[in-house]
Amino acid sequence: MLSDEKNKLLTQVGPNTPMGDYLRRYWHPIAGVSEFDDKSVRPIRLFGEDLVLYKDLSGNFGLVQRRCPHRNADLAFGYVEKCGLRCAYHGWEFDAEGQCTHQPYEEIVDPEAKLRKKIRVTAYEVRAKSGMLWAYMGPAPAPELPDWELFNYENGFAQAVFAEVPCNWFQCQENSIDPIHFEWTHNNWTARLQSDDAQYVPTHLKTQYEEFDFGFIYKRLRAQESELNPMWTVGRVTLWPNAFYLGHHFEWRVPIDDESTLSVLWVFNRVPKEQEPYVQQHIPSWYGPLYDDEGKWITSHVANQDFAAWVGQGRITDRSNETLGASDRGVTLLRRRFFEELEAVAAGKPPKGLITDKEANRNVFLPSACRDELMNGMSRAELAAHPLLGPYLRDFIGQAGQPASVREAYEAAIGQKLEGAQFFSVHGARNEPGDESSTK
Repeated sequence: MLSDEKNKLLTQVGPNTPMGDYLRRYWHPIAGVSEFDDKSVRPIRLFGEDLVLYKDLSGNFGLVQRRCPHRNADLAFGYVEKCGLRCAYHGWEFDAEGQCTHQPYEEIVDPEAKLRKKIRVTAYEVRAKSGMLWAYMGPAPAPELPDWELFNYENGFAQAVFAEVPCNWFQCQENSIDPIHFEWTHNNWTARLQSDDAQYVPTHLKTQYEEFDFGFIYKRLRAQESELNPMWTVGRVTLWPNAFYLGHHFEWRVPIDDESTLSVLWVFNRVPKEQEPYVQQHIPSWYGPLYDDEGKWITSHVANQDFAAWVGQGRITDRSNETLGASDRGVTLLRRRFFEELEAVAAGKPPKGLITDKEANRNVFLPSACRDELMNGMSRAELAAHPLLGPYLRDFIGQAGQPASVREAYEAAIGQKLEGAQFFSVHGARNEPGDESSTK
C-alpha cells in the first residue's frame, strides 16, 4: 500500500506537479494524422491543459492554448491560415511557436505592432510519425522522437486506435507490468463470458522482471510450458514511462488530466507472403467506444477488457487501501522506479530512457517474441497457425469499434475476409502439453 502523499505523486499530472513535469519530458502520441483528412482544428486536453490541435494550410501541425489572450475566445472555433491559426472572434493570428503574427485592427492604429510583438500563447511542438501526431510539452531542447524498429517494418498494415478512459493514467500503466492479469482478464474471463462451464487455462508458475534502458522486461512461465517458451526467453516490454510493447503493437497511456487517460493502441499486422509486396499508402486512425448500444461496458476485445478493469478501480484508485501479493512484484518495482526518477530529476539528473543522439535514434531495438516473423514474413498457413499473430488474420481483436472502411482496407491487404467473431481467443487461451514453441 502507499500513503496518500505518495499516491498523489504518482497520479497528479497537471502543470507544476512532479509527475506532470516529469512526463512532459517525453514525446506522447496524442491523435491520428488521418483525423485531419477532413478537418483542420480540434480541441484536445492533455496533462490538465485545454489546448487546440490544428493543421494549417501549409500542412504543418500546431498545438496551442485553447483560449485567445485577447478576450478569452475559444480557439477551437478558429480557422487556419498558411502558417498558423486565426481566432474567429477578432482575427488575432498565432503561429506554431505561439507568437501572435497578426492583429488586424490593432495594426491599423499601431503600425509598428508594438502590442502584437508582445503577445504569445502557450505552444508545444508537434510532429507526425507512423500515422500519429506526437506532442512534446517539456523544456527545451526536445529529445529525439523514438524511431522504434517496429515503425519501419515493411509489408504490413498499421492502424492507430484511440479511446478516452475515465481513470488515472497510472493504474493503466501498472497493467503493463502485470503478466498475471492475462490469465484471468483475457483468458479465463473471456471463456466465462461465453460459458459458465468453461475450464480455466493453465496458471502461471513464475515471473521474472529485468530493467533495461527503455523500461522493464517481464517474463512469465505457465503450467504445461517449458523454459524454451518465448514468453520466458524473451518476454515483453514495459516501455518507459507510459507504454507497453508486445512485439506487434504498442499501447500508450497518455494523461488527459488526473482522472482521465487517452489510450493509444498502434498495431502492425504483417500481411501473408502471398500478398507481398504490399505498401500501405495511408495509416488509418479511429476512436473506439467503451459502451455498447445499451450503455453496458464492452468486454469482448482485449483493450476493452483492460479498460473495464482499470476504471473499476476508481477514477484515481486508493493505493492506501490495497493488499499486494507476490503477483504484484512488477507493480512494486514500477512504483519504486518512478519515485527514484522523480527524486533524480529534481536533483538535476536526466530522465530515464530519453534518446538524445540523432544517430542512435534509428530502428531502435526492443525485445520481441515475434520479431523474426514480423521482419521476414510468413505464408498464409504459417500466419494462421501462429498463436500470437494468427488471431489478427481472422479478426481485429485489439479493440472494439473498428470502422467498416478500415476493416475493408485491412481485408484487402491480407487478401481474405475477417470472421466477425463476438469473442476472441487470445494467446494463453489454449496451451497443449508438449507445445514448447508456443507463444501463448
